[in-house]
Amino acid sequence: MWRQPLLFLEVMHMNEVFTDLITEEEYMQFRKEVGWAEFPLEQAREGLKNSFIRCLRIDGKPIALGRVLWDHGYVVYIADIIVKPEYQGKGYGRMVMEDIMKMIKNWLKPGYKVMVSLCSAKGKEAFYEKFGFFKRPNEDTGCGMSQWISSEIKESEAC
Repeated sequence: MWRQPLLFLEVMHMNEVFTDLITEEEYMQFRKEVGWAEFPLEQAREGLKNSFIRCLRIDGKPIALGRVLWDHGYVVYIADIIVKPEYQGKGYGRMVMEDIMKMIKNWLKPGYKVMVSLCSAKGKEAFYEKFGFFKRPNEDTGCGMSQWISSEIKESEAC
């Protein structure tokens, strides 16, 4: 059955704007609100400093975020796509991904190509498939893997 497309998803309103900046406090608030791992602000600051950021704001308030790492060769990693819970399901994640994919394509010189990777949150794989990503493992690739590594805090360093 045909359905009328939602026009508000097609055009950004005057109060919606992409920026390439986010504070470490805003970033960590995003992570907290979606239930992702938290870590010290200093660590967030360093990670953001070494990332390409696309932050969608409404009336100055950050509502959706994309963070990308690039080796300036052939490897790009989409590290974060986060939409605040109250804005999920309204097309803002799609807007961030479209903007990021356009940004990545603009980096390429004629004849160049890059491998873009990401780790999907559980249950969000279909969202990324709409942008040409494929699930792993498959007949050509193994399963992606990851781990968190934490430093031990020595008793003398504890607050």
